[in-house]
Amino acid sequence: MYSTMKKIILSILFIAIGFSSFAQEKVNFTEKFKRDNHGKYKIEINELKELLHIMIAITNSGKENDDMIEQEGQYYKDVRSYFKPFENEPIIKTFDSLMNVSIYNYIFLTGNAISYHFKGNKLVKSDVFIFPANAVSGNLKIDKNPITPYKTQIEAFAKKANFSKFYSDHKPFYKGIIAEYEKKANLGKQWKWLENNFETKKDSYLILCSPLIKGLNYTGQFNNNNFSLIHMNLPPVDNDANLTPLENELLNTRVMFTEIDHNYVGAPTEANKELINQIFADRKKWVDEKVYGISAYPNPIKVFDEYMTYAVFVLYCKDRYGDVILQKVIKDINIQMTERGFTKMKMFTEKLLQARLSNPNQKIDEWYPQFIKQFAQ
Repeated sequence: MYSTMKKIILSILFIAIGFSSFAQEKVNFTEKFKRDNHGKYKIEINELKELLHIMIAITNSGKENDDMIEQEGQYYKDVRSYFKPFENEPIIKTFDSLMNVSIYNYIFLTGNAISYHFKGNKLVKSDVFIFPANAVSGNLKIDKNPITPYKTQIEAFAKKANFSKFYSDHKPFYKGIIAEYEKKANLGKQWKWLENNFETKKDSYLILCSPLIKGLNYTGQFNNNNFSLIHMNLPPVDNDANLTPLENELLNTRVMFTEIDHNYVGAPTEANKELINQIFADRKKWVDEKVYGISAYPNPIKVFDEYMTYAVFVLYCKDRYGDVILQKVIKDINIQMTERGFTKMKMFTEKLLQARLSNPNQKIDEWYPQFIKQFAQ
């Protein structure tokens, strides 16, 4: 049911890292923006962001990395064919060098794409998203929007390669991807369930998608002017011919849900961090440190949160799909998490299901301390 282990590790790493919560001056949620977006979600294949994904895809680094770039399917073939004459442009060489310096430059470039938009052949600054991707996990920060120094070169590349024609020609394909998300990922249902089960409330969601995204997914949130927006950078939904429609739905829902629920689990985890740090202090009890990628969870809070986000997905499936499907979900999650190094997933899930059963009418936040204390035994 799941992708190759290597792809999973990359996804795990970037989900774990995510974006930090950005300073308020980096976004500007005007009253009009708030009115237009409150209670709504948007799925978008952003024009500049897609150009940047394409430019990275045709670098040598992109061509050599099929974990970073989705290289299967007609769209990738179209990209390689259409942009082949422009693979040696100076800006492509520059982007290649940035990828070689640090894979985080992939996040900083694509994550800041929404800070500009095309107006004809020129890039114009957004008056809402000023500098949206300025840090990763609070540890790695940049002090200048990386789009800005390359703005003129990006404009020149787009014009020379006639990117607007490529983007326009593929709009029906992009619309199909968005329609698939609407049909198969159930964002609205996930959002409603999470806010019914947690005290945290979010005002809006933005899914930024690209057909070229593969394993490097990331999420974060912006808070400004009493408005909270969750953004997710995700690949298109899966349509695996070897899976049933329901299995595909569960896979696509899991990918999105375990991104979203970090934003709901975070508050009660923070409120109980001292208890978590105490009970989950013995790292060897909770993770297999020999598994590649587990270093992305360096402390008790990170470990607990990853257990919790996947276990909460199990709760969602119990409510959404019933007990028959639940057993398959539990089995799949236990296998996946154990392979990732989270050796106590089975026990963790069982205790969470029992805690929910004992507190059917309470928000998860309310019985968080009681739930955590079970692991002290």
